[in-house]
Amino acid sequence: MPNALIINAYHPHPGTDGKLTTSLEKEACLILKDKGYTIARTHPPDGWNVEDEINKHIYADLILLLAPVYWMGVAWSFQKYMDEVYSDGMDGQMSNGDGRTRKDPSKLYGTGGRLTGKYIIATTFNAPETAFNNPAQPLFKGKSVDDLFFPMHANFQFFGLKPLPSFAMFDVYKNPDIKNDLAKFNLHLDTHA
Repeated sequence: MPNALIINAYHPHPGTDGKLTTSLEKEACLILKDKGYTIARTHPPDGWNVEDEINKHIYADLILLLAPVYWMGVAWSFQKYMDEVYSDGMDGQMSNGDGRTRKDPSKLYGTGGRLTGKYIIATTFNAPETAFNNPAQPLFKGKSVDDLFFPMHANFQFFGLKPLPSFAMFDVYKNPDIKNDLAKFNLHLDTHA
């Protein structure tokens, strides 16, 4: 059976209750179980054991990051999680450092990854979909969601993980269409996971 790790990177703060990310997590569990996955889950605000999290990553054929967007990135608790888990995982468990050695520092940086799974980044935004991929928009100036989340892609790929298409829900505060968005999420996972 394939293994999946679902990381629910929601962090409580005033104005949000985490119900949307929790709904995505529940839907993902149902879909992935139907596809035969054994599922491990992590919710960084609840705390973690570094070695357990490293093992979850090592055994995962699929990592699904559910990330509400906080100030154009991930919540601080997931950033702390990465700082601890990913830094410790560079000891040869998740990667052999950055791929280079003192004997040969010319090797390509970021090629030390030892993980063989794939990953999906699923984000939720207050921003409307029209804010992306449009050079006329003032903030993102034509950039995509994947452009915004390039550092997260680089983190996963640093460890050898291969990307699957990302998923995004837009305008979740001012113009939500949660029912249709959940149906699109289900189809996305059914198609790509």
